[in-house]
Amino acid sequence: MQPSGTSSFAMSLASIAVNRFGYGAREGELAAAAKDPKAWVIGQLKPVRFDSSLPTSAQVLSDFKAFNQARKAKKTAEAKGEKSSANRMATDTTAPRHHYKAMTLDNLNRSVKSDQSVSWRLLDFFSNHFSVSGQGRAMVGLAPTLEREAIAPHMLSEFENLLLAVSRHPAMLVYLNNERSIGPNSRIGNRRKVGINENLAREILELHTLGVDGGYSQQDVTELAKGISGWSIKSKRDDGEGFIYRDTAHEPGSRMLLGKRYSDNGQRQGENMLLDLARHPSTANYLCRKIATHFIAEQPPAELVELMVSRWRQTNGHIGAVMRAMVQSDLAWQPAPQKLKTPREMLISSLRVMNQNKVNPRLTLASLKNLGQVPHQAGSPAGYSDSAKDWLGASALMTRIDWANTMGSVFRGQEPKAMMKQALGDSVSGMTYKTVARAESRQQAMTLLLMSPEFQRR
Repeated sequence: MQPSGTSSFAMSLASIAVNRFGYGAREGELAAAAKDPKAWVIGQLKPVRFDSSLPTSAQVLSDFKAFNQARKAKKTAEAKGEKSSANRMATDTTAPRHHYKAMTLDNLNRSVKSDQSVSWRLLDFFSNHFSVSGQGRAMVGLAPTLEREAIAPHMLSEFENLLLAVSRHPAMLVYLNNERSIGPNSRIGNRRKVGINENLAREILELHTLGVDGGYSQQDVTELAKGISGWSIKSKRDDGEGFIYRDTAHEPGSRMLLGKRYSDNGQRQGENMLLDLARHPSTANYLCRKIATHFIAEQPPAELVELMVSRWRQTNGHIGAVMRAMVQSDLAWQPAPQKLKTPREMLISSLRVMNQNKVNPRLTLASLKNLGQVPHQAGSPAGYSDSAKDWLGASALMTRIDWANTMGSVFRGQEPKAMMKQALGDSVSGMTYKTVARAESRQQAMTLLLMSPEFQRR
C-alpha cells in the first residue's frame, strides 16, 4: 500500500480541516471540526507557547562565552605546566546538545498534544522558511531559539515585524556569519583590513523576501550587505548577550537597493531596507505562493494565490489575515488529497492519533533522523524540501515502511479500527478499511493504517 500515485478517496471537510491545515486529529477533533470546518481552522490561529524554563539565546551565548574563556584559560595553564582551575561545567562540550534536545522535544511535545495544531504547522513552516542549522558548538544550542524568540511572537502579525526580528536574532546572525561582517571603510575596517560578508543579505533577498526570481541583482546583494554591516552579537567585551549594532563596523555612506536610495543613518539604514523588502510586491507573491504550496497543494490554484496576495497588500503583509483569507476560500478545500506528508508531519500526526501526551525522546528523534528530517539540521538556508518527489524515492519509501512497522510494534496496544476512525473519519476508502480490519495482528493493522494513502496524504 503505497502513499504515492493518484488516490481514489475523497477527504471530508472535517478531515481537510484537521489534516490539511493541522497536524491530524486528536480524540474528538474531527467531530468538533465538522460543525464548522473553516471556523475551526481559523479559531486555531493563536500564539503558541513554550516551556519558559528552557535556555534562551542569551543563556546559550553566555554558556558559549564561558566555555571559550575556560578553554583558553586551560590551554594557558597547560602551556605553563600548571593545573587549570577552569570550571568543569564551563568546559562541558555536551551542554549545547542538551539544550538542543530539550528545546526540540519541547516543540514536538507541544505539537503532538496541542489543541491548536494549525498554529504549530504555521510555526514549522516559518521555521523552515528561515532555516538555520545547528552546526558547530554555538549553533547547536542557538538554532532552536530562533523559532521560540523571533518567529513565534510575530508569525501572526505583519511580515515586516517577523523579518526584522529574525534578521537581528543571534541564531541567524551567527549562522550566516553577519556578526563578522565589517564595512571595509568603517573605523574597524580601516584598522583591521576586513570586509563585508554577503551571506545574510543574499539569503534575505533570495529565500526570505523577494525569491530567486524577484528581480534583484548582485549589486543589490552587496548594497544590502553594506546596509546591515555592523549588525552583530555582543562579545566578551560587552555587557550581556544578544544583538548589538556596532557603528564602528558599519559601512559609511548611502546605499542604493532596487533603485531606491537609503541615507546613512546607522542601524536604521538596514532596517529601512528590510522594511521595504517586506513590503515589496515580489515578496507578497513569493510568500503567498509558498504558504499556499505548503498548506494546500504542490501547484496551488492561481486564483487562490492571487486572493492571498490581494489580502497581503490590503493588510501590509499581515500573516494572520492572509491565512484567514486562504482558509475562507473554497479553493483550499478541494476533496482530493493534494500533499504528501513530510516525515515530521507523518510522525506528529501518528502520535496525535494515538493521543500521546508526551513523546518518547529516543523513538521520536531516531524516527526523524532515519526519515531524513532532523529538526534544525537541514544543512542549508533553503531548509527542507516541501515537495513530494524529494520524500518518495525508493529508499525513502522503504524507510517509511520500516518506520510504520516500528510504530506498530511500539504502540501495538492501540486499537487500529478506533485509530482509523479518529484519524480519518469518513475519508477511509473501502479498500483501506478492509485491509486494516483483516490484518493478522494489531501491529500489522497499525502498520497498514500508517502507510495507507489516506494517512500519508492530506
